[in-house]
Amino acid sequence: MESAHRPAVRIICVDADGRVLLLNWQDPIDGHRLWEPPGGGIDPGETPLEAARRELTEETGLDPDAIDPDFLVVERDTIWKGRRMVGPEQFFAAAYPAVTPHIAREGLLPYEQADLLGHAWVHPADFPALPDDLEPPALGEILRSTSRFGTS
Repeated sequence: MESAHRPAVRIICVDADGRVLLLNWQDPIDGHRLWEPPGGGIDPGETPLEAARRELTEETGLDPDAIDPDFLVVERDTIWKGRRMVGPEQFFAAAYPAVTPHIAREGLLPYEQADLLGHAWVHPADFPALPDDLEPPALGEILRSTSRFGTS
């Protein structure tokens, strides 16, 4: 299995009731299913914050201006499309005043639409009850670390 560093970002979206938005993906190579916050790769010439805003818009349709420009660097180690992705990833936070804001994922390409099984707004206490893997596994700890962003 190939090991690769992937410059990428994630956005921890929190609603008015403290639920976190998680996307449920199915790996197109091996069928592995996981939940993770919205996000993705940083394009050449793009800043991490610009990438976070673009990815959030594409994957959720939520207001990207809600993203706090501060971030927390998290070491990731995950497998996607048959490749092991290892390296630091910047986690941003975005707080929304509504309860479970509406999600629209029209910005995704057709193959991404096929890989994205759905989404859920989940209370951190309910992370262990998710039917598939949570990625990163330490997301609850990351949430506690981002309390300065208003996500505790």
